[in-house]
Amino acid sequence: MSDNHVVVITTTDSEDAAGTLAKAIVEARLAACVQVSSPIRSVYRWGGEVHDDREWQLWIKTAYDRVDELTEFVKARHTYDVPEVLALPVLGGNLDYLAWLTDETRPA
Repeated sequence: MSDNHVVVITTTDSEDAAGTLAKAIVEARLAACVQVSSPIRSVYRWGGEVHDDREWQLWIKTAYDRVDELTEFVKARHTYDVPEVLALPVLGGNLDYLAWLTDETRPA
């Protein structure tokens, strides 16, 4: 079991915004890797109305101790008023990958 790693999920309203945010997160060493998924369909209630929109989903692989800083980073750079930032625990995996993940989220 690995309680030191998480996958953080967020979404954006465009492919360009997703790519820009993903690159900034990795450059800031807040994640080792960010995967951007093709448009997804999100149905949600906002402002008293139900919306049905295309979004791009980011899967952000990081160390647990970087979640708070990553959350603030995303909130400061996101176009949404209240961006989704959900941290999901990593329960296991390739130990070599997880070690790389930790190394890439430390200061250079």
